[in-house]
Amino acid sequence: MHKPLFIALVATVALPLSAFAADSYTVDPTHTFPHFHISHLGFSTLQGRFDKTSGTVTLDRAAKTGSVEISIESASVSTGYVKRDEHLKSPDFFNAAEFPAITYKSTAMHFKGGTPASVDGNLTILGVTKPVTLTIDAFNCGTNPMSKKDECGAAASAKIKRSDFGVNYGLPGVGDDVKLVFEIEAIKN
Repeated sequence: MHKPLFIALVATVALPLSAFAADSYTVDPTHTFPHFHISHLGFSTLQGRFDKTSGTVTLDRAAKTGSVEISIESASVSTGYVKRDEHLKSPDFFNAAEFPAITYKSTAMHFKGGTPASVDGNLTILGVTKPVTLTIDAFNCGTNPMSKKDECGAAASAKIKRSDFGVNYGLPGVGDDVKLVFEIEAIKN
């Protein structure tokens, strides 16, 4: 085979493979807010959020694969009431001094058509790791009109029992069932 023909053949075969490589994204901490909802003594639903988050996302829409790794600073919990926030940082709840991070690492991403629909993974709170599936309620990728950078955004949710992770303080008055919601934006690398 002639050398130029061989190079052209290799280039033709290699191009489609590179076109389907996974894209890598870095979580935008200024537009990512994990938050939670929990029953407060049966009277109301308390809502809180975490203000410091980092992580990475990979996405290969053609191959219908991807991954998510998120780290949440547990001391960044915010409920709008300083005294309660300090209690949530204590050993009674998140024990932020001993366990500074809450993490989520995916094990599989599931697609519906060309769009991610759910993510299986492991959530770690207080050093306890349990499988948690996030349902992706909204997903969109495109060019940010302000930064001109490619981004993806998603809203994902799951329900957990906090007692499964050793967070038992205040049970049953303060609910065991917690709804987690992850609002995330990530910038393409």
